[in-house]
Amino acid sequence: MTKTTTREIPGYIQSAIVVSLIYFFLVGVSSLETGIKILGSDTQESLFSAASNPIAALCIGVLGTVLVQSSSASTSVIVGLVASGALGVDDAVPMIMGANIGTTVTNTLVSLGHIRQSGEFRRAFAAAAVHDFFNVLAVMILLPLELAFGIISSVAEWVSGRLVGTAGTEWKSPVKVWVKEPVGWIQSFWEAVGATDGFRGVLMIGTGLVIILLALTLITRNMRALVADRVERAVNALLSRGGGVVAIVIGAIITVAVQSSSITTSILIPLAGAGVITLRNAYPVTLGANIGTTITALLASLAASSPESLTVALAHTTFNIYGIAVLYGLPFLRDIPIRLAEGLAGLAVKNGSAAVAYVVFSFVVLPLIGVVILG
Repeated sequence: MTKTTTREIPGYIQSAIVVSLIYFFLVGVSSLETGIKILGSDTQESLFSAASNPIAALCIGVLGTVLVQSSSASTSVIVGLVASGALGVDDAVPMIMGANIGTTVTNTLVSLGHIRQSGEFRRAFAAAAVHDFFNVLAVMILLPLELAFGIISSVAEWVSGRLVGTAGTEWKSPVKVWVKEPVGWIQSFWEAVGATDGFRGVLMIGTGLVIILLALTLITRNMRALVADRVERAVNALLSRGGGVVAIVIGAIITVAVQSSSITTSILIPLAGAGVITLRNAYPVTLGANIGTTITALLASLAASSPESLTVALAHTTFNIYGIAVLYGLPFLRDIPIRLAEGLAGLAVKNGSAAVAYVVFSFVVLPLIGVVILG
């Protein structure tokens, strides 16, 4: 018999593929922005009027992220909407917060794979739920403060103002110039097939969304292949050093490397289920993942021409840093997500259907109710 072997793609080729995919992703963001601008202000207002209510905007962010299973994709779309003028920064910030909540559904679903072994399931579900509770509590604390005092948007606006200029101006992003030609090709193609202005805008938006989702999926896949061994070593290093700030930094680095917080947190679930890593050590890694995942929105803002797009990307980072500073930095609040997660895991072990009901109600039913009633 002839033994066949699978030849691995050399690292330098995979790196070149990732760079090309990042460019492809930026083209998608710019196509989305262009399509929304083609639709015109009247259509934009009717489509995104629900986002003027902060709770409805929060629910839209949750649902959008659950739908695409990626906060990187949903926040990139939000950046594109802000860049086009369809969304204001104040409306986009609650949507960004909702994306933070929605992204936790992936690792919660992963934990359900342990449902047949009660001990493993308790540990795995708690490790997933601690991320849920942290993000929900962060929103409960920070959203009212943002609405009352603008504590997130004001910091993000100040930083973006120092970097690219104030709101209402247009900054000359070199990335915008690089992607201008292929976006023009896409627009010319839809013009050539006879699409009218309004329909061409819809087609440009659809093309942009497809490009964004496809590019992010392939980036994540290739980055995971590139750094899989390094991720394993990083987790092992974490286990030897415990949690705390080191775990937060490692979580952020891993997430930037693989371009997906879902991958980082989902890696932890089997480890927690097996008892290899404790809930208290897994918890700060998920917080680092929250920071690391904001790199995608920052990257997307480079393909836009308005300072507001950078502002909302920076707001995502600011929100997560504030959340960690308050909920993890203050000792009397630090254990609350852990205790809530352990309590929910105990209920889930007693009744497995309760765990499924929790996922469906928290990530689908409740956000839908919010959009329908308040939108």
